[in-house]
Amino acid sequence: MRPLILGVLLSLALPAAAVERVVTLAPSLTEIMLELRAGDLLVGVLDGGERPAALAQLPSVGKYGQLELESLLELQPDLVLLWPDSISSAQRQQLQRMGIPLLIVEPRKLADLAENFVDIGTRIGRAEQGQQLQQQFNRGLAALRQRFQRVQPLRLFYQVWDTPLYTIGGQQIISDALRVCGAENIFAELTLPAPQVSVEAVLQANPEVILAGVQGQLDAWRIWPGVAAVQRKQLWLVPDAGLERPSFQMLAATERLCQALSRAH
Repeated sequence: MRPLILGVLLSLALPAAAVERVVTLAPSLTEIMLELRAGDLLVGVLDGGERPAALAQLPSVGKYGQLELESLLELQPDLVLLWPDSISSAQRQQLQRMGIPLLIVEPRKLADLAENFVDIGTRIGRAEQGQQLQQQFNRGLAALRQRFQRVQPLRLFYQVWDTPLYTIGGQQIISDALRVCGAENIFAELTLPAPQVSVEAVLQANPEVILAGVQGQLDAWRIWPGVAAVQRKQLWLVPDAGLERPSFQMLAATERLCQALSRAH
């Protein structure tokens, strides 16, 4: 057999080189690494909120939206886990041009997130753990859907910010969590992850529930007594901030959301 052909066959038969140095560019991806019991592979993280105590001494490669490329390169990662919106598009392109191995993770539905556990687990040599997480997550989701389904979904407005007014679009994973809980995002037709909307558009949609992360944002809606959510006193704080971090813990956060929305009428 000719040497070239033999070399190709041998390369196909060999397993892919093991990943040993991983940098995560979003808190949710850091959580997934820990959930896969792969914290030992982490050599750096992009900071965005409070870190898990176990990673307090881990090097930082910048803050959310502000990647320090030199710090990342010094860590010599053999895999970077990337949430696309965690850094600028220019920096994403720069990483790709430099040939740094990237795994882009952007689940738009909870089922996508379950697949991500397998994808990441396989890539880092934790395939079995990834499959176990996927199965546990999907079983939990099925149970929540059965338990909290409604014949008529609740019309819900999820407020992200107030000045200007931002919400979530229909392809944002939180919208899928709302559907699991028997609710429907009133702006589900919008495709942007975090679109800007007007007060008038919210009033016209007349949501039955309004969720926000800050009490003051909820109180501001009380000047509109004609809104169903105001009439029914269903202006509620988001029950678990974990909804904003797509990792395995989002299953428990979704359950708390479902439990909160089960009080709505």
